[in-house]
Amino acid sequence: MSAHNRAFSDPILCRGLLEKIRAELDFPLRFMEVCGTHTAAVFRAGLPSLWPEEITHISGPGCPVCVTHVRDIAACLELAGRENLTLACFGDMMRIPGPGGMSLGKARAEGADVRVVYSPLEALDYAAENSKRPVVFLGVGFETTAPAAAAVILRAARARLKNFAVLSLHKLVPAALRALLDDQNGSMGLKAGVSNRKGSSDENGRDGERAAAGGDAVPAAVDALLLPGHVSTIIGLEPYSFIAGEFGKPGVVGGFEPADILQSLLLMIRMLNRGEAEIQNQYRRAVEPEGNAKARALLEEVFAPADALWRGLGAIPQSGLEIRPAYADFDAARRFLADKSWRDKTRYGPEENPACKCGEILRGRLRPRQCPLFGKACVPEHPSGPCMVSAEGSCAAVFRYQADL
Repeated sequence: MSAHNRAFSDPILCRGLLEKIRAELDFPLRFMEVCGTHTAAVFRAGLPSLWPEEITHISGPGCPVCVTHVRDIAACLELAGRENLTLACFGDMMRIPGPGGMSLGKARAEGADVRVVYSPLEALDYAAENSKRPVVFLGVGFETTAPAAAAVILRAARARLKNFAVLSLHKLVPAALRALLDDQNGSMGLKAGVSNRKGSSDENGRDGERAAAGGDAVPAAVDALLLPGHVSTIIGLEPYSFIAGEFGKPGVVGGFEPADILQSLLLMIRMLNRGEAEIQNQYRRAVEPEGNAKARALLEEVFAPADALWRGLGAIPQSGLEIRPAYADFDAARRFLADKSWRDKTRYGPEENPACKCGEILRGRLRPRQCPLFGKACVPEHPSGPCMVSAEGSCAAVFRYQADL
């Protein structure tokens, strides 16, 4: 950790922020983060044991591995099963259970040529060294990682490297946030608009959480959102404006050190106290309001928004990225899967372990310990679902840091 970042973990600074939070918070606050790095950071620092009990933290669909739909995993397995084809992916993808509990790791054990890479450029280099063999890179991630996939497609096009392709499973965070907020409004009859929270009842606090523990009741809606710092370095602040403008909820783009998260909470509390909803930027040392224009230009040139499947959230319009027709030669979906029926639920048969509650956890409807498999049939060494696979998954984070959640 750099000296600059260590300053944001300073105990004296964090203690001062906690004192301000306690002094200014006199209402229940439910906030959701939508970044796997935030998930791990909150639990690693033990923040829920330090902040007031009136604060309820919910992990949303911020882990890209976790939100990869089982049908997309099935398509990856279909590609892995082809002779004379190499599949390249990030390490976390190897253990995500697909239909029938099959995974890419198991497929490799059975002879499939599945290789773990640390960047799409590594997959491109392998394709250049093995020009007679098709190489498919699994493009998984949010706006943070998608520009790198776009860059290698452009490089492959310039080199006329026709044996290289990308299966784009990239997701767009703002679209998922809209779906989540729509889901809460539809389920609970909420209306946009904030009010002064002082003296409010506990309807958005612990009572809703206790109801959720029963299994059937929908938890109360979140009051504010902790927005992802890494994604925001690319897209900036404007794409989140609908959160405040249409849904009347404050949002704060936050960093990942303990003081970052605590200061972000304080900003949320102050907005709610004033009865205001804005998108504020706590992570100014990394995030510019306009984001990264060069990275966005790469995305615009290579990809187009498309409907996508999210684990737990289902089909969300315009929430994914598909490769534009100009680069069809490098689109694994067009070249090897023929059509979009690879996302048809009838194509692969039984999909999920019905006992796994990863989908409900990603929607903020259940906590990890409310899943009957957590810590029993589902542990990091033998995960039953993707929320326990990735280090950024909420189940893995709670298990690893033994959070009382």
